[in-house]
Amino acid sequence: MSQDPLRYFRVEARELVDQISAGVLDLDQHPGTEPVARLLRFAHTLKGAARVVRQQEIADRAHAFEEVLVPHRSDEGPLPAAELRELLRLNDEIEAYVSAIEPGEKPAPAPHPQAPGPREAHAAEPAPAARTATADVDDLLDAIGEAHARFAPLRTGGLSLERLHRAAETLADQLRTGRATAGTRAARAAAVRLAVDLGAFSRQLADTVEQAERELDEVRGRAERLRLVAASGIFTALHRAVRDAADAEGKRVRFEGRGGDLRLDPQVLTLAGSALLHIVRNAVVHGIETEQRRVTAGKPAEGTVLVTVERRGRYAAFLCTDDGRGFDLVALRRTAEARGLLTPGDPAPAEDALVDLVLRGGISTSPTVTEVAGRGIGLDVARDVAEQLGGHVSVRTGTGRGTTIELVLPLALLSLHGLVVEAAGTVASVPLDSVRTCVRLAPEQAAAAVMTGKLAYDGEAVPFLPLARALYAGSTVPENAGPGVAVVVAADDECVAVGVDRLAGTSTLVVRPLPELAPAAPVIGGVSMDLDGNPRLVLDAQGLVAETARLGTLGAVPSPATPRLPILVVDDSLTTRMLERSILESAGYEVDLAASGEEGLEKARSRRYGLYLTDIDMPGIDGFTFVAETRADPELSGVPAILVSSRASAEDRARGADVGASAYVVKGEFDQEELLAHIRRLVPA
Repeated sequence: MSQDPLRYFRVEARELVDQISAGVLDLDQHPGTEPVARLLRFAHTLKGAARVVRQQEIADRAHAFEEVLVPHRSDEGPLPAAELRELLRLNDEIEAYVSAIEPGEKPAPAPHPQAPGPREAHAAEPAPAARTATADVDDLLDAIGEAHARFAPLRTGGLSLERLHRAAETLADQLRTGRATAGTRAARAAAVRLAVDLGAFSRQLADTVEQAERELDEVRGRAERLRLVAASGIFTALHRAVRDAADAEGKRVRFEGRGGDLRLDPQVLTLAGSALLHIVRNAVVHGIETEQRRVTAGKPAEGTVLVTVERRGRYAAFLCTDDGRGFDLVALRRTAEARGLLTPGDPAPAEDALVDLVLRGGISTSPTVTEVAGRGIGLDVARDVAEQLGGHVSVRTGTGRGTTIELVLPLALLSLHGLVVEAAGTVASVPLDSVRTCVRLAPEQAAAAVMTGKLAYDGEAVPFLPLARALYAGSTVPENAGPGVAVVVAADDECVAVGVDRLAGTSTLVVRPLPELAPAAPVIGGVSMDLDGNPRLVLDAQGLVAETARLGTLGAVPSPATPRLPILVVDDSLTTRMLERSILESAGYEVDLAASGEEGLEKARSRRYGLYLTDIDMPGIDGFTFVAETRADPELSGVPAILVSSRASAEDRARGADVGASAYVVKGEFDQEELLAHIRRLVPA
């Protein structure tokens, strides 16, 4: 039996307390029989587990919790406010007792006979359970490192085996060229079998080691990810703070949390959570109006406080948005004048200047000091956190429309899924959530993209950036065969196609910031570690977009001295004309457009073209007629024509050949590579 009988109970109890806390708050906003039944299950499980390990105080309060809920098993309506407060009080007491049984903690104080005021989140440092979990993960990572170290002899043995394989092949060749006798023939046969067996075993060993190392790398990534905390971990405390503040103010306020799946460094999340506690309370007290005033203003009777967590490259943004009255700028000015921060009678400062005074701290528009507001220390906590971590705070407010407070903090650690790529011998990872698609490039297509700085994607000409050029900016780019794949990356509503040599799969990454003194290309957002402890570059989507914009026309290679002849696109559909132009211009061709067969013939007779690309179904002169007339004109007959149509019948294809079309492309089976292959074959320089 374990020397610590509470070891597993602590883990289960902490999980159940978190579920009960979130469940009570959810019941407050979404009453019904299902959340009541779920809370009863949690409380009953906790009561039984507590009795097994003789934690009677916890069991008694879990039982009292059940007694409050049991009469409401079949009620669809909301619980009375007094009973909800009693559930929260019991939950606080249970949590205090559970915290007290953590190793090194003092016994829980006797509960106060009355319900406590709004509680503060335990934001000073990670809980003992969190510290224990982190230590367990560190032990696991050490074990993975030791397991990986044991692969070194296998890799060395694989090299030795390969040398033996080559020696056996050499021996077999020597025996093959010698004088043939019965003995030498037998020896040669044995040497050949040995070489074959050694080769097969060498390949099998190499494949096995490579596969095991890939799997171990994935395990390491997942283990490192366990060191991070889901952002949703702060939502329950924030929800409770909103609920308590609303209860104290006599207001109806709904809390929402978004972006909880993002996993962040516990230190960053803890400090952000501490600041957000003050911010959400301020939103309720200063921002959300009373029910009567909201209805009079044409708003829902229930206010909303929304907390959103999102990743922005190397930063995490925490946004608190309310739909209240916005900042009372008149009251802020009056308070600032009373404190001597503004001189009475001076011209009214701009809105940004007044908001900046609030961020400096000490200014509050609340007329009285209460448990939740009035001391003017709300936003300066967020400011202090931002200054401590090197981030920033901003405020957007509108009279009658609400306020958004944004806390942006740099990330010490971040977990994400990455697409592993290779360019010019450098292995890097692209955050998978910023990847839109990957396009395999034919050599000609890659050359055209490098030459023009553009690639056709989704009907548009997307800027093209060879990754090797971005990584080796200002230095010699290592020679390689050119990009074989374009990874289309999106950031800030902009797309860029990043040219890489090859894709190497996906991986779970824990991203670390770059050392302050380490020079790096602008496209690099951080580093992750491989199994050997070597840094692997992690690219930044915003950095890739910004670098592409910075390079501008420098990203394209000058056109050759002898340009290709232009191409005439004839189609009555604007969408089709623009799509085909994007594809052709991305491949390095000059393009003219015509919206009808008549306009096409007029342009064909006014300029020399290398190719006609025409639709069939057009008003007036259709595509068949257009091709037939150009074949009949001695000056135009030498220009090849391609028909592009939604018609796919054998009769239409035969008619196209009869009028003299050099190729026939069906729109329903449209393949960009097929079209470009036809054009490269037909268009002379």
